[in-house]
Amino acid sequence: MSSPSSRPENPTALRERFIRRVSADSPFYRLFDHLPDLAFFAKDAQFRFMCASQRFMDRFGIADESGIVGKNDFDLFPARLAENFRRDDEEVLASGKPKLHIVELFFTDQGIPDWFVTNKLPLIDNQGRVIGIMGTVQSFEGKKQVLQPYLQIDRALAYIREHFRTGVSITELAQIVHLSPRQLHRKFVETFGASPQAFIMKLRIQATCEALQKEGAQITEVARDLGFCDQSAFTHHFHRHMGLTPLKYLQQFRLRRA
Repeated sequence: MSSPSSRPENPTALRERFIRRVSADSPFYRLFDHLPDLAFFAKDAQFRFMCASQRFMDRFGIADESGIVGKNDFDLFPARLAENFRRDDEEVLASGKPKLHIVELFFTDQGIPDWFVTNKLPLIDNQGRVIGIMGTVQSFEGKKQVLQPYLQIDRALAYIREHFRTGVSITELAQIVHLSPRQLHRKFVETFGASPQAFIMKLRIQATCEALQKEGAQITEVARDLGFCDQSAFTHHFHRHMGLTPLKYLQQFRLRRA
């Protein structure tokens, strides 16, 4: 125990000395291997994976970390998902600020959506420069284990899952979960960082992207099947979420496939 007259060490220097002593064979992120439904990854400034938790690698059938180092999202995910991930990564690298509670939507082979909650933070070197991104990914099923106050959201999600293609009334959705529209809005923002309307629209746009990647897909038919009766409004929403028009997206996808 320190004597009363000794000066306390500078906390920053104390931490830095401790971090330097930690061996590369004892990475902190191995802790994530023991947290249910939570995965960890880190990328360099070229968006290449530098490390990942075992749960993250299991998704791709990768047994050893050396099998993921140097790969990027386009090596592991469908192009549409990789494009979304890259856009978020670029924003974190450029701003040096975290992006939290990102709702990533995936579709099963049956076309049923499932969602994950992603957090991304910048990796900073000793000179204060942003040199990469680190993040966590958690399934909503896993996250709701710690979201007991918000389990009413689960009923809302089940309804959205079944009806997002034909349209979801926020008033009707609120009635199903026995909340007022204002309460529903607040719970969605607290859980997903987005309003129910924004959540549903993102789901519809990503379903559109899935549909446009099918052989012979036509933009007008896809838009109509996803409940977009107004072509102009559909183009506006698509561009707002994806950063390009549906036509440009379709052209780029077909060019890559060719």
